[in-house]
Amino acid sequence: MNLKANLLDDKAIRRTLVRISHEIIEKNKGVEDVVLIGIKRRGYPIAERIAKNIESIEGIKVPVGSVDITLYRDDITEIKDTPKVNNSNLGVEVIGKKVILVDDVLYTCRTVRAGIDAVMDSGRPDQIQLAVLIDRGHKELPIRADYVGKNIPTSKSEIIAVEIEEIDGEDSVKIYEGK
Repeated sequence: MNLKANLLDDKAIRRTLVRISHEIIEKNKGVEDVVLIGIKRRGYPIAERIAKNIESIEGIKVPVGSVDITLYRDDITEIKDTPKVNNSNLGVEVIGKKVILVDDVLYTCRTVRAGIDAVMDSGRPDQIQLAVLIDRGHKELPIRADYVGKNIPTSKSEIIAVEIEEIDGEDSVKIYEGK
């Protein structure tokens, strides 16, 4: 893989997540009954950061849960079937809540759909919204993000690599030329 471009550095990611945090507060007219659910792996620390931003802005701690579908991510091309959820305990109550699913990259939408299924299996929320750091296009399902850090049109052969400090030791978004 050849590096094509550095799209976001640590400061740009921080600014982007602060903007998304403000958008969540504004769209929901505050954060009453809002819960964040990060899609593991990188969606979960992003959700935790958004929750910290919201707490510093609003003074309210927003609950953060997670859903694990790492073995069935939509960027693993060998797996052709519908993604499945590896855990059924989200760690937060969703009944009657405004659930915001958080992921790093929106691609085919199959991972998000599995996340939505997991939320619905745990109870009926009032709403489900989606926040993503990167939307790269190539959707296969009629799903769109409510909050997008950056839209990056890509070819299917390109690879978007999101690195998060908590997992990778640094914050960055890079695009690579595929094979």
